[in-house]
Amino acid sequence: MEAMKHILMLSMVGLLMTAPLQAQDTGGEPDEKSLMEQGAELFFKGLRQEMEPALESMLEMAEQFGPSMLSFLEQMGPALADLVDQVQDWSAYHAPEMLPNGDIIIRKKRPEEQVPETVEPDGAPEQTDI
Repeated sequence: MEAMKHILMLSMVGLLMTAPLQAQDTGGEPDEKSLMEQGAELFFKGLRQEMEPALESMLEMAEQFGPSMLSFLEQMGPALADLVDQVQDWSAYHAPEMLPNGDIIIRKKRPEEQVPETVEPDGAPEQTDI
């Protein structure tokens, strides 16, 4: 274990001594890119190539569903805004259910089903990080 500490310490000293040498200018042309710049360009090029199929499928899906979603929002937007104005506390309701006839209902929770909000000693509600 003691030998490992010595090897680690010598490695650290060696790295610290060579760090200034790596930072020196190579004297090349001013337009030459550093290894870090080249590496970053290669990384982003690879990332772009990997993400391209997923982005294309998302664009296709947006083209396919975009007009119908726009129509839905135009028709249902005012009704949804009224619903949001009427409902003060969404945690007091169950998740929406669709009945066999196509109706959608939102049931209000009974008082024993509702989870009371916990309050910190200083009076502020407890926050949960997601």
